[in-house]
Amino acid sequence: MKRFIALFLLLAYLPATGWAIDQQLAFEDPAWQSRYEELNAGLRCLVCQNQTIADSNASLAVDLRGQVKEMMIAGKTDKEILDYMVARYGNFVRFQPPVNNETIFLWAAPAVMVLGGLLIALSIVRRRSNLPVGDEDETPVGGDA
Repeated sequence: MKRFIALFLLLAYLPATGWAIDQQLAFEDPAWQSRYEELNAGLRCLVCQNQTIADSNASLAVDLRGQVKEMMIAGKTDKEILDYMVARYGNFVRFQPPVNNETIFLWAAPAVMVLGGLLIALSIVRRRSNLPVGDEDETPVGGDA
């Protein structure tokens, strides 16, 4: 019976996962709508946990989507829109910030951490390979045998 209830709750929840944040299209033209969605997918919601403004329902994300739409209607290019957002909110607003002096640590940190982990693992393996193998009869240090 518990499994039936759990299955029922799971099936009842599944349709809710498909609800879109914006239920109406921003533009009638499919090319403009695609451009709008692409821009929104490339911008980070500043108050959410690693979500795009397209995925977030936070009030700031709604405002940012509105700003993107207004700038598109005003004839701004994608670069101008992204430059405006970066100038206002910093490189953090972009999901893939450019590689420059300010963001080099963000791009290099994963590789440095992996290489550091490999060096530590290598040193541990080398140190352990120098240890004696087997059940050799050794006298304890400082003990009487």
